[in-house]
Amino acid sequence: MFNLNMADFTFILFLPFRIYDSIFCLPKTKFCTFLIYTHYINMYASILTTTAICVHRFLVIRFPLQAKSWRKKKETAFAVCLVIWGLLVIVCAIHRRENYPVNLWTCYERCKNKQFPEHFILVLVFLGFFTPLLIIAFCSSQIISILSKMNDRSEEEKSTIGIVTANMVVFIVCYTPIHVAFLVNFNQVLPSDWHLSLKKLPTHQFLLVSEWIASTNCCFDSISYYFLLTRFYSKAVNRVRLLVRS
Repeated sequence: MFNLNMADFTFILFLPFRIYDSIFCLPKTKFCTFLIYTHYINMYASILTTTAICVHRFLVIRFPLQAKSWRKKKETAFAVCLVIWGLLVIVCAIHRRENYPVNLWTCYERCKNKQFPEHFILVLVFLGFFTPLLIIAFCSSQIISILSKMNDRSEEEKSTIGIVTANMVVFIVCYTPIHVAFLVNFNQVLPSDWHLSLKKLPTHQFLLVSEWIASTNCCFDSISYYFLLTRFYSKAVNRVRLLVRS
């Protein structure tokens, strides 16, 4: 959760540059390359961290007895987060030239006649989104199924079902449009007979709107933090009360 918080915080920290560029246009320098990769590194860090959290929830609920005996939980979580950031930085370092100023139309947008390499789009869309989407859908559906089968569900279990469902819906709504927009705008990975049809559509506007939708995920993550922290502190208060009474 801390790693997800940091990814969202860093995303928001550099968001004013994106807003400024949309109004006044920043000069095309290598600083723009840094801003682009910072923007998307944090977005995919949020996607992959959310996936890791969902997998952890599933394992704890599916194997509750084994979960109690797990050791080095914090160390494992730290290692997973480190791997996520490491992979993202390596991918960006390998493809850093793709967003050099010579390929940019504005500070945040590439020239329309300069497409991304096909393998780069495939990595972004399929490994960066569709694979995490399938994992989250599977884990969330299993969690909901396991908890729903319990006859005497507690308020905490009902709350967990609600949070898991909300997180899955938010993930799909926020991140699906922008990855569809990637495929549509950088359509060299689509069948050739689609190209003429796509030229008639406002694909660029769709990309801008979908980017805004993806950015709203930071707000929804903050709501999740609120409910999780509320549950955590309510448990802590109840424990303190029990200790005082005893």
